[in-house]
Amino acid sequence: MKKPTIPVFAVLAAAGIAASIYSIFFRAPLQYGLTDDGKLNGSSLFFNQKIFYFHTAHAMLMIIAVVSAGVMSILFLLSRMTPDPHAAGTGPGGMTGRTGMTGMTGMTSMTGVMAFLRSHSSMWDDIASASVDVAVAFGAIALLSGSIWAKAAWDVWWNGEPRLTITLLLWLVLVGYVVVRRFAGPSADRITAGMAIFGGVTCWFVYTMVGKDSHPASGTGGVVATLGPGMKGTFWLTIASFACWYIALVMSRVQSTRAERELRELRERGLDLGVLQ
Repeated sequence: MKKPTIPVFAVLAAAGIAASIYSIFFRAPLQYGLTDDGKLNGSSLFFNQKIFYFHTAHAMLMIIAVVSAGVMSILFLLSRMTPDPHAAGTGPGGMTGRTGMTGMTGMTSMTGVMAFLRSHSSMWDDIASASVDVAVAFGAIALLSGSIWAKAAWDVWWNGEPRLTITLLLWLVLVGYVVVRRFAGPSADRITAGMAIFGGVTCWFVYTMVGKDSHPASGTGGVVATLGPGMKGTFWLTIASFACWYIALVMSRVQSTRAERELRELRERGLDLGVLQ
């Protein structure tokens, strides 16, 4: 990846977050509702509603990060299970005629896919690890801001609903991923790949449960789709700003993870050659 890429996303994120904070607190209207007789209803949050912008952005990006880690982990495991295409040669007279040509074309395509997976094995693992690291931070902010929002809206910090419990368990799995990654030794990459895939599948349950409990609904009739004109622009500005911040963090973490892996491999090679003790 090009060196200026990370600073560009970081600058975009800084400018966007500053603009988002201004828009949230000085331009977006207060949230309130009126009953049929013109009185305030019980769902009016006023200034407390503004935490919604931060909570939703971090929750959405946490889900994206975990799903990305799961997909990258699948590619990583496939690359580890894929045999070396150069190790399995084919005999010169194995296939002839049109069938042979078709078979050779299919084998060439498959060989290209296998070679691509194997040659990028470390990259899949680095992206998965970086995505989980960022997801842990974003998930912690989403859980904390969600609890503050719940206290303002329903006068309860945590009510133990299935969706909340699954989200907390998902976050604990991500924390476990980071711990296993650091202390499990040579097999850490394969163990954590399975944990990332499990987390990616869990995200589906978290998303489908939104709106089936006290949490505001999602989708076409959800809270985002029904935002007022003064709120919708601020919401998408916040999402775009934190998305740039998310990309900058993941790319930076990929670089540091790759450097750590290369340093570890150099150390192991030095130990094997007797240069290091």
